[in-house]
Amino acid sequence: MSGIAGKVVAITGASGGIGEATALLLAERGARLVLGARRDEQLAEVVARIEKAGGTAVHLRTDVTRPGDLHALVALARDRFGRLDVLVGNAGVGTISPLDDLRVEEWNRMVDVNVKGVLHGIGAALPVFRAQGSGHFVTVASTAAFRVAPAMAVYAGTKVAVRAICEGLRQEAGAGLRVTTVSPGMTATGFAEASSNSQVRADITKMRDEFAIPADAIARAIAFAVEQPDEVDVNEIVVRPTAQS
Repeated sequence: MSGIAGKVVAITGASGGIGEATALLLAERGARLVLGARRDEQLAEVVARIEKAGGTAVHLRTDVTRPGDLHALVALARDRFGRLDVLVGNAGVGTISPLDDLRVEEWNRMVDVNVKGVLHGIGAALPVFRAQGSGHFVTVASTAAFRVAPAMAVYAGTKVAVRAICEGLRQEAGAGLRVTTVSPGMTATGFAEASSNSQVRADITKMRDEFAIPADAIARAIAFAVEQPDEVDVNEIVVRPTAQS
């Protein structure tokens, strides 16, 4: 038996990319999944794949900018499975562009999803974890939390904030809770398509095509943290391509 089998795991941003890869891997290892994302049809397809392979999963349309949606996702886990063991906060947006573009609405969106979305997840799951006396927050940040590059100032700022929030949560968590931050480097997902700046989009796409690692590499890192014994807290994992500077 792995340290994953039987655990109830909720994942935001689970309709594609890292979230989908994580859902498929954890289901394969025996977790019971509660999947959230804004794209309901794609979520249903992920659930169908899991169930076809003999796994267990349910889904709920979830917009992490809405606190009520996170509370509903946590409530679904408890209603269907009686508890929540892990919350994987994966939802994020990367509408990156130079500051001179003045894409203020996109800046606000990144703050709302990447920072406030993480806080809304904490707000929904923390009281449940406290009542249970156990629980695990796994939050997907980025290597941008460690290194700022041109056109990525706001995005990097949100990921620096996520890393700081998670470290503060870890320090406050106490003996019963675990807190893990996973920071991916260039990963083969739809991240590049999010930018509305055509040159930035082309540059990111080129880097992705040249050396990005697959999303399941990040899923394996998340699984490593989840499968540890209860008294072992893996606090930070950075996963990047060997070719990434």
